[in-house]
Amino acid sequence: GNLESAFIGMASMPSFSDLLQQAEKLTADIDHGQELPRVNRNLHQIAEAGQRLLNKTKGVADESTDVKASILLGSRGFDLPKLSQKLETLNAAKTFEPIEPIWDTDIEGFLRNERENTLLAIIEETRKNTFEGAKKHCEESMRREWEEEKQRILDSLVGGDEELEIPAEREVMRIGPLSMQGRSSLDAIEMAYAREVYVRNELAIQHKRHSLVEAFHNISQQFQDKQISDCWMLIRTLTEIPDPPVKPVEYRSDVKLQKQLVQRSLIYLERSYLGYITRTVHDNPQQSRTGGVPSTLNLVKGYLRLRLSNLQSTFEDGAVDGLPLWAVVYYCLRCGDHQAAIDAIGSIQSSCGDFIGYLQEYQVSEDRQLSPTALAGLQTAYKRSVRSSKDAFKRAVYCVVGRCNLQDDHREVAVKTDDYMWLKLSQLRFDQGPGVSSGRMSDALTLFQLQKMLLEDYGESHFNATQYPMLYFQVLLLSQQFESAIEFLFRNERLRCHAIHFAIALHDLELLSTTESILPHSIIHNGGPGRLQQLNFARIIRSYVSKFTLTDPREAIQYYYLLRGITGANDRDLFISSISDLVLESREFEMLLGRMESDGSRRPGCVDKFGVDTSDIISEIAKDTEKQGCLEDAVRLYDLAKNHEKVLQLLSQLLSQVVSTSSNPQSKRSHLWTLSSSLIERYRTTGTNASQQTCYTFSLLLDLIQFFDYYHAGQLEVALDVITQLNLLPLGDEAVDQKLASFRNYDDEIRRNFPDLLLATMSILHSQYSNLSLRAANIRPTSGGGADGGVSAHKTRLQQKARKLIAFAGMIPYRLPGDTNARLVQMEAMMN
Repeated sequence: GNLESAFIGMASMPSFSDLLQQAEKLTADIDHGQELPRVNRNLHQIAEAGQRLLNKTKGVADESTDVKASILLGSRGFDLPKLSQKLETLNAAKTFEPIEPIWDTDIEGFLRNERENTLLAIIEETRKNTFEGAKKHCEESMRREWEEEKQRILDSLVGGDEELEIPAEREVMRIGPLSMQGRSSLDAIEMAYAREVYVRNELAIQHKRHSLVEAFHNISQQFQDKQISDCWMLIRTLTEIPDPPVKPVEYRSDVKLQKQLVQRSLIYLERSYLGYITRTVHDNPQQSRTGGVPSTLNLVKGYLRLRLSNLQSTFEDGAVDGLPLWAVVYYCLRCGDHQAAIDAIGSIQSSCGDFIGYLQEYQVSEDRQLSPTALAGLQTAYKRSVRSSKDAFKRAVYCVVGRCNLQDDHREVAVKTDDYMWLKLSQLRFDQGPGVSSGRMSDALTLFQLQKMLLEDYGESHFNATQYPMLYFQVLLLSQQFESAIEFLFRNERLRCHAIHFAIALHDLELLSTTESILPHSIIHNGGPGRLQQLNFARIIRSYVSKFTLTDPREAIQYYYLLRGITGANDRDLFISSISDLVLESREFEMLLGRMESDGSRRPGCVDKFGVDTSDIISEIAKDTEKQGCLEDAVRLYDLAKNHEKVLQLLSQLLSQVVSTSSNPQSKRSHLWTLSSSLIERYRTTGTNASQQTCYTFSLLLDLIQFFDYYHAGQLEVALDVITQLNLLPLGDEAVDQKLASFRNYDDEIRRNFPDLLLATMSILHSQYSNLSLRAANIRPTSGGGADGGVSAHKTRLQQKARKLIAFAGMIPYRLPGDTNARLVQMEAMMN
């Protein structure tokens, strides 16, 4: 049966002719295939080509190169033969190349290889993402820190020239309810302003209004500076708007509000001029001869009697009591008394009777605007005859009432800047009639055109603003350019204090256009009509306050309260971030933020008076303090915020660094121990909201400090009892594995002290062993058989404890310092 099967197997095997046919067929398939090229070499030729490729890959260095390399490496201490052997053993296989070849039909091997490659790809991608994330986080942190540092630098820069502010050395004694220290960096004027800001904030907290403009104007009477007092009077007059909108700044581009502000500017200029004429006439009663009933008309007559000889003009259309008619009419209008001007014209028989009708309509108009028909008639009369008149006062009156000839500056009449501003403001048009929409100043003068002409076309040089800063400031205020006016005045160091409080007063009335966040520039220019410039209110406030934050933190916090609602870096409220900077710079923690009492209650600080969530503010300041590495200060702040978890975590972090060091009264360790003891005593009385693990770690660190205190004091028996009771090391009957399992549950603050703990404990065991050896040497054997009083048994227990410590140190999953194991083994060996 077997033989028959063999014959059947041989019959089924292919013959040599079949194999030849299959080979030829394979050759034909290769010739016609496109995937693999045809090899026309025998085995010997293939071997030679492979050897040549191998030599080319390895590279053949000439003998001189090898000699030079040997000399160079030998001079640096390298053993070249050993180094060559190591290099030859290196595996140059690629990372993703399979170690063993995988056949196309080996599905299991293919899947295993794909799985390994996928894992390696995931690891590589994770590593790449980790590095990119770390780099991004580092760059973001650097950018944030730079932004904060840049902001502090910018707070010390002033004006458009960005010159560094070096405040003068001024120290003034002060007293009063705001007094905190004996000396202040604020002078008398700055302190007077600060008191009003304090009063304003106190009333604002109680939801009561306090007119800062009125308060600042009243105290400016004490400054003995008429220009400052006049500016406050101007702002007070400007802001006395009847029925103002809820948020005036949103209506600054609205025609109605602009008209109201222009009218208030004209009223200020007219009242000021009336006061000037009154003082001039009263100072010269004999020459002015102002008798009869006191009135504007009589004052104007008396003033003209004093100034008539100085007027360079030809007069027309008669006289009033011997005085030129149009001069009397002009000065009556200049003083704001339209009825007096009408009475002056009506008191004489002249050819200008038609003008009374225009003047009466001008008087009763709310915005001093003639009707289109009357305006066209008056302008026609001006062009027909008045424009060529030699009477400068007549031309000026017609230009004011009829808004004619906008190119004429009337230099014969408007001899001062106030006169020029009154003329130009009187000629403004807000309607959308002919000439206004064209944008040509020859047809109509708009507010935007006037603003551009004063700020850009004329500018500071035209008004000699360096020598007369308050004059240019008033010009900008009168033209409703509040932001540019304050920015200009802020650049003047002598007047910076006033500029800040002008800004505060306007901001309090919501008339100031400010940026929504703190920016590098003091003012943001928005070109185009109807677009307001924006003042960087936050920056100028912080720049002003920066000079007295260290000496007057209470006053500084009052100014920072004005920054509520403005965002700074990282979209944080500037009030909170400014207080954080103030606390860190002044370090007046208790005064500003309060303090914790022994019963667990918090005594309020200055921040509590502002009616804000103090806990959130203190928490934010604590985070900033922690980021800056001031952990002890952060501990106190988190304690004020009643965040006991962070308090104990940071204290544990600090204590873990000094646990094993020796203590002295002035050391950081002693200071931390005092702080920790007071906190733990209070927490035991009032309770704590920290987690159980955090409390356990903190308490264990305090116990370890006691252990090391006993150890450094030489009280080794007590120290050994303490460490035994703590049950951290395998010193009793428990197994080493049990302590290893417990080690994994400890926080890093505990584990980092284990090397010193092992060395100190082993040192105690070695010291006790040595003492027992000395005692045993001094004990004489008794006749009973040489008993040593149990010394040998005690020594044996010490040796067992030492061996457990060695085993524990070798098995804990923590990298010990290099010499720790060696020292432990050495002391243990000395005990055997």
